[in-house]
Amino acid sequence: MALTLLAAGCSTTSPDVISRQDANRMSTVIDATVLSTRPVKVDGSQSGIGGTAGAVIGGVAGSSVGGRRESVAVGVLGAVAGAALGNMIERGATTEEALEVMVQLRNGERRAIVQAKGQEDFKPGDNVIIVTTGGKVRVTRAPAVSNTPNSPAAPTVPRS
Repeated sequence: MALTLLAAGCSTTSPDVISRQDANRMSTVIDATVLSTRPVKVDGSQSGIGGTAGAVIGGVAGSSVGGRRESVAVGVLGAVAGAALGNMIERGATTEEALEVMVQLRNGERRAIVQAKGQEDFKPGDNVIIVTTGGKVRVTRAPAVSNTPNSPAAPTVPRS
């Protein structure tokens, strides 16, 4: 059971956490406007780790009950019950509170993105950017654009 919880704790889909594989990679950025948001739940996973850990623990615990014949039967029952309980614990531990963000792109297309709840709170009308890296998509608040005279100018490319 502890192995299940440890494995679940290592997994995240938080928009505030970037995976090591996505670091130092160029991302595609698209400007959009938030149309709506709604809370959703991302269903937990069942990788088999929880079931396996539960079966081992249940089998060992059950086999220590009674005499030789009873310990085999109770060990098998314990393994089956442990596997079912382990799967249930893993699914519950990996369920995440998330947010569905409906956005409208500048070209008029609409998209819906589901991501784990992060630090940012989105409201209809907010300017956001959609960042795509390695097939993963996240929504984040658009950076403020400054048009002051002291802002850095766009680089010029010399013409030949």
